Amino acid sequence: MEIVIRSGVALRESTPLLVQWAWEEETLPTELASLVEAGDFKAKPKQTQLLYPRESLPARRLLLVGLGKRGSASADTVRQAAALAALKARELQLESYTTSLPASDMPTALVAQALAEGTLLGLYRFLEYKSNLSPEQTHEVARLELLVEGDTAAVQAGVNVGQAVAAGVKLARDLANAPGNAVTPARLGEVAEELGQRFGFATTVLGKAALQEGGFGGILAVGQGSANEPRFIVIEHGSTSPDSPTICLVGKGITFDTGGISIKPAENMDAMKMDMGGAAAVLGAMHIVGELKLPLHVVGIVCAAENMPSSTAYKPGDIIRTLSGKTIEVLNTDAEGRIVLADGLHYAQRYEPQAIIDLATLTGAVMVALGPHAIGMMGTSQELANRLTQAGEASAERVWQLPLWDEYRDMMKSEIADLKNTGGRYGGAITAGGFLAAFVGDYPWIHLDIAGTAWVESATRPYYSKGATGIGVRLLAQLLQDYAG
Repeated sequence: MEIVIRSGVALRESTPLLVQWAWEEETLPTELASLVEAGDFKAKPKQTQLLYPRESLPARRLLLVGLGKRGSASADTVRQAAALAALKARELQLESYTTSLPASDMPTALVAQALAEGTLLGLYRFLEYKSNLSPEQTHEVARLELLVEGDTAAVQAGVNVGQAVAAGVKLARDLANAPGNAVTPARLGEVAEELGQRFGFATTVLGKAALQEGGFGGILAVGQGSANEPRFIVIEHGSTSPDSPTICLVGKGITFDTGGISIKPAENMDAMKMDMGGAAAVLGAMHIVGELKLPLHVVGIVCAAENMPSSTAYKPGDIIRTLSGKTIEVLNTDAEGRIVLADGLHYAQRYEPQAIIDLATLTGAVMVALGPHAIGMMGTSQELANRLTQAGEASAERVWQLPLWDEYRDMMKSEIADLKNTGGRYGGAITAGGFLAAFVGDYPWIHLDIAGTAWVESATRPYYSKGATGIGVRLLAQLLQDYAG
């Protein structure tokens, strides 16, 4: 979709659809109030009403969208409202529609960014593998005309950011929605190389032989049961500089997870194509970094493997020597994500970063603890945790901090190796974090468990659809923009 910014007054526009935003308990403009029956529209959050003004306005159709009470509004209020408007325009099979920015106390650029994000993400669909669709099913709204009275510079700046963020989220969703036979570890490497070519990133993709030579024992062990060989992927934006921080983003890239020898139940196993949601988030975030040319040194690291049962698969009872030299006793081959991340987190130390952040669909335990509405967060740096909490509130990809006391780390010690890969049922999300903490050295580190938020069975927000949410991309984009100032 093209978002065109131009000068104009909304109520004077001739357009197939005019979207008008409204605040709860505030009077509609006179031209609109006469079109609404008393009590029909109260402008509550996400409430909509479609009207046909006939000769009352130049617009053919009028969509009222409620924003709720002005004092309770956030950027996500605008994001969700914009998605609702875009979905209605598509339902009406329109080529274009028109709106203006909601009048609010928020910065203009922020409102414009949220509107662009909501519009583009609301229209997202994954149709790549559908055939024989009708024109109505494939219809896409081609154009949004965004009217501005006065200076357009701040609006344009916000829209530019919103478009870049939406593109990064779309990439992450596409990767996580695609089937495991299409998105393999090798394919993730190809995507990284495509990003490198487009944005000038320094890109490294290590295959099996290089992993063996380099001592990446964790990734090799998890991937050894699959015909799709593992990959270790590094994409680097910028370079080390005293003027900008180095931030490493590490993503779990299990492109399909059967559980391995500790095989999962058949029911819902098909959803395990999204077990590379952390890797998808890292690649999506790097897309945004490239689009916005952020003045930072950002290193994206993806640990990609397919976890399969076979005669060559790793087994319960095996002991693995990781890139760090530390050994892992395997108690359950379905606790594989932390094993591949062990290599990625240790590798990140060579950049001497100011922050290491990993994202992973890691545990069912975090889903039990927090449900589908929050990302589980834990780590070694309260300052970095505070930054992510703030970024989570701003982006509406909220995080909730869990403790990571020494007692949880001690639960991951093995009697016959340095660590074991599961600490039992209780506190499972936290003990997984305790395991990962053994591989980050003294660098500031945060672990984000996105298992409960990376996939939805139905649209819990208007800019979601069934399937991958692309969670973590907007959170990281907000964090990195905050670092960049």
